[in-house]
Amino acid sequence: MEQQYGTLYIVATPIGNARDMSERGREILETVDIIAAEDTRRSVVLLNKLGICNDLSANHKFNEHGKARWFVSQLLAGKSIAVITDAGTPCISDPGNELIKAALESGVRVVGIPGACAAVTALSISGFDLSTFFFYGFFPRENADRRRVLNMMRRGSTRTYAFYESPKRIMGAVEFLIDAGADVQLCLCNDMTKLHETAFRGAPAEVREQLLAKGNYEKGEYAMIVEVAEAYFLREAEHVSTPEALLADCMVKRGVTVKDAIRLLLGDDNNTYSKNELYTASLNLKALFA
Repeated sequence: MEQQYGTLYIVATPIGNARDMSERGREILETVDIIAAEDTRRSVVLLNKLGICNDLSANHKFNEHGKARWFVSQLLAGKSIAVITDAGTPCISDPGNELIKAALESGVRVVGIPGACAAVTALSISGFDLSTFFFYGFFPRENADRRRVLNMMRRGSTRTYAFYESPKRIMGAVEFLIDAGADVQLCLCNDMTKLHETAFRGAPAEVREQLLAKGNYEKGEYAMIVEVAEAYFLREAEHVSTPEALLADCMVKRGVTVKDAIRLLLGDDNNTYSKNELYTASLNLKALFA
């Protein structure tokens, strides 16, 4: 007799307003054997609002790899599992990919239950060119990484980019774009679908003033949609030194160690290489001259 495996459901949940939960998603969460949740403490609040009582098991980024094996064993034993994240669609800058890959490799059926997604919702109300768009995830923390991303945006063929950003770093991201002289338009979406949802729109300097006027902008998660002006694109190829060449040049000119050269380059506004790229380049130099 053919063995019957369980099904792995990837279930989107509301990003703020519990009434956005789909009927199909609610039914799946009520009937599966296990709900794999990013944060069981946050998920139980939603489930209580929906009147759902079911077994929850943690599936966060710190245990995702090891826990995937256990979830797959349950699926192979015939149990069905629903994966949910704290809010929105699982795997979009949230845990879930390791479990999905492991399930597919084991021959388990994976089914998506569509619903809310913060990035797509923000894109839909941005008013920007959406003929194509690029989802990046969280905006980088370090300025060197931010410069690298801005350079990527200027060299691409896509005008619109979607990022996530935390409330504590949103002002830093906007001020980086101001300091970089970025010719872009922003649509910052905060607390979407909630009572006090807000969209801040305009050039980076205009959005900065709007955030300051609000006063309590360091609350609630942000989706940051960026539209690059046509005139801001870099149409001609420019010569860019390799990270190895930059490191060697800095070491010779400044008379410093490779460690200090990395530190100096990360603080250089003209550098577009990340810390990891410079570190890898230092290993390449070491191997080359060993």
